[in-house]
Amino acid sequence: QMAVHVPLSVEAQLEAKILMMSTNNVLSPANGKPVMTPTQDMVLGLYWLTRMRKDALGEGKIFSNREEVQVAFEHGRIDLQAMIKVRIADLFVGETNENSSLEENNGQIVESTCGRILLSMVVPKEVPFETINVHLKKKQMAELVDESYRKAGSVKTVKMLDELKNLGYSYATKAGFSIGMDDMVIPKEKASQLNKAQGDVNQINMQHQDGLITDGERYNQVIDIWARTTEKIAEKMSAGLSDEIVDEEGVHKVNSIFMMADSGARGSNQQMKQLAGMRGLMAKPSGEIIETPIHANFREGLNVLEYFISTHGARKG
Repeated sequence: QMAVHVPLSVEAQLEAKILMMSTNNVLSPANGKPVMTPTQDMVLGLYWLTRMRKDALGEGKIFSNREEVQVAFEHGRIDLQAMIKVRIADLFVGETNENSSLEENNGQIVESTCGRILLSMVVPKEVPFETINVHLKKKQMAELVDESYRKAGSVKTVKMLDELKNLGYSYATKAGFSIGMDDMVIPKEKASQLNKAQGDVNQINMQHQDGLITDGERYNQVIDIWARTTEKIAEKMSAGLSDEIVDEEGVHKVNSIFMMADSGARGSNQQMKQLAGMRGLMAKPSGEIIETPIHANFREGLNVLEYFISTHGARKG
C-alpha cells in the first residue's frame, strides 16, 4: 500500500507551492550546486548542437546579429556546426565584474558556431558568452545553470532550463543518433596485446615453479599484468572510437557510442571497454580477484568458461 499526503489547510497548500515547488529548488541544500540540470537525451542534443566541425557549410561567414544566423541556418545556407563570426550586441562577452555593464560590451564580434549562437538565444543576457561558447558536456551544462542562477536569478534560470530541455530533445531527434554493432570498434592491437600479456604470465608462472618467487608474489604480478593490458586495450579502443570517419559520400561521422559516453548522457569509458575492448578481471563475492581474465568483449561474445567467470562479478554486485 502507498501513503498519500494531501495538503488540506491553506497553510499546507502555501508551503507546498512556495517551499516544495521544483522551480524554487534549483540548488541542492546539501552542497549549493544545481540539482535541475539537463540529463540523458537533453545532454546528447545540446552536445551535438554545440559541437564544431571543420570544413562545414558556411564556415568563415560573418553575420551582423544572431537573428541573421538563425535565418541563414533555417534556409540551409550554413551548417549547424560551422565556425562563423557574429556581432553580438546584447550579451556579456568576457569576464563580468561589478562595474561592467551590457553597454560596455556592445557590438563585439565573436567567433563561434551556428549551434552555440542558437543556444545563446535562450540563455539569459547576464551570463558571459564564454560560458556557452564551448563544446558543452554534462559538467559544463551544470556550470551554465549555476552561472545563470548566480547572475540572472531563479526566474530566468527556470525559463532557460525549460528552453534547454526543448532544444536538447529537438536536436537529439534531428541528429538521428542510433547504435549498431559496427559502432563497437574492436582495436586492431588487441590480439598482439593479449599474446604479449599471456607470454609474460607464462614467464611468471615458470619463475614460481622454479621457486624464485612465492605464490603471493606470482598472483600479484599476474593480476598487475592483466590489469595493465585491459587498460592499454581500453585506451586504444577509445582512441579509435573518437576518430571522425568520412563515409563514401564525404560526410563526416562520429561514433554514436563515443558521443553518448563523452557527452555524459549515458555510459562511461568503463562500460565502453566491456563493449569493444575486453571485460578483464572479475572479483569473487569475497572481494578476491580471479586471476583468469575475460579476454572477450560483449561484441565478440563470451564462451562458457568466460560466462561463468563473469557470474562471480554479478554476485558481488
